[in-house]
Parts: sequence; structure tokens; C-alpha cells
Amino acid sequence: MELRLDLHIHSERSPDGCMTLAEIAARARAAGLNGAAVCDHDRTLEEVPEFPDFLLIPGVEVSTEYGHLLGLFVREPIGTRKFAEAVERIRGQGGLAVLAHPFEHSRDAGRIAPIAPLLDGVEVWNSRAERKIADANALAEAFAKAHGLRRFAGSDAHVPQEIGHGVTVVRAEACTLDAVKAALLHGGTQVQGCRSRAWYTARSQLTKRRKTKAGPAAYAKWAAFAAKCWAQDLIQKGE
Repeated sequence: MELRLDLHIHSERSPDGCMTLAEIAARARAAGLNGAAVCDHDRTLEEVPEFPDFLLIPGVEVSTEYGHLLGLFVREPIGTRKFAEAVERIRGQGGLAVLAHPFEHSRDAGRIAPIAPLLDGVEVWNSRAERKIADANALAEAFAKAHGLRRFAGSDAHVPQEIGHGVTVVRAEACTLDAVKAALLHGGTQVQGCRSRAWYTARSQLTKRRKTKAGPAAYAKWAAFAAKCWAQDLIQKGE
């Protein structure tokens, strides 16, 4: 069966997230998805609820010295931010180690070439990755091809409107965790997506400031960032 999966979504358990797990499942189903991976910042989803006709995949997004690393199909805390150790602990749980939006902030492929052998795959489409570097996803695609790595896609959604902006299409024997993991390991995925509005990034940053009870200076900085995002959306709409 063909499954459509968004393999990178943040819930309210992330500092900059606002969605409940039930809202994620409902929004994803409405977007025509069969499943989604919840990958909160440095926090695993230990209790995985079940939803009718929808697969919730437990995951995590680990901050490391090489950037963000997705651990898919993991439930236990990773407990380290060192890249090699994080990969080992993800694999120790039977999970998949996927490099997230590797060119969001830099076009230098050489900096991440040494870690390619440790990876199970690369996120070659991320709906937020192109806000600063216009060809960030194309660079990720080229990196995956050059190193023979599996291709993954996710929206990196922090707000409901972004869900489904990055989709991994895969053929699996069933819509279960084991069957989907086996299908992803087999490779042959298709990736689809559209770029998220920059304004959604601004909204998630506002959520973070509210959760952390930030001071006036942080809100002033956010206002300047939000104006820049708003202008960026206007420019892209006019292109």
C-alpha cells in the first residue's frame, strides 16, 4: 500500500511548538496523510497514543555539533548532543538516524561529509529550510545522491497550517510502525512538498518567547524578525 507521511512535525512539547498530538493527527488526516513523525526538540515521545486510521511515529530532533539530527521510531531519551553518540543511541533503540535540513544555514557540504557513513538518510525536503538559502533542499538532495543515502521529507511544522508541506511517499505492507520502518529502510521513497511561509517561523518564535516568559528586549527583536518574514512572504508571493 502507498503511504503518505510527514516525517518531521513539532508538538506543544517543543519550546516553539503549539499543537497537541490530537490536533496533529486531525490536521494530517485532513491533509491526506496516513502518518506523521513527532520530532520535538531534544525530547522523545515516550507515550504514543493511537488514532483511528492514522499512524503516529515517535521521534526526536537532537541538537548536535553537526546540526539537527532526527531520530525516527525512538521513545527513550537520547541524553546526549554529541552526534556520534546520538546516532548510536538512536540505533540502539532500533531507530533511524536522519540528518535534518542540512543546508538551512550553510552551503558547505564538506562540513558534514565525514558523518555521511553514520546516517540512515537525509531530509532532502524541509518546508522551512529555504527561508535563508534558496537552494537548501536541492543541496540536500545532491548530498544524499552523492553519498548513496535514503531520501526523507518533512514539513518541520510548528503550526497547524504547515502540516503536509513535506511528504515522504513510500510503499509498505501495512500502516504500522514496523512495516513503515522496513519500507523506509528499503528506500525508493518519493518526496513532495511546498515551501512554508516565513511568517509561520515568526509565529513559532513568538510561541517560544511566550513560553519562556521573555523580556521586552526579546519581543523587540522578534518584532524586527517578524517584519522581515512578512516582507519575505510578500516578495515570494510576487515572484
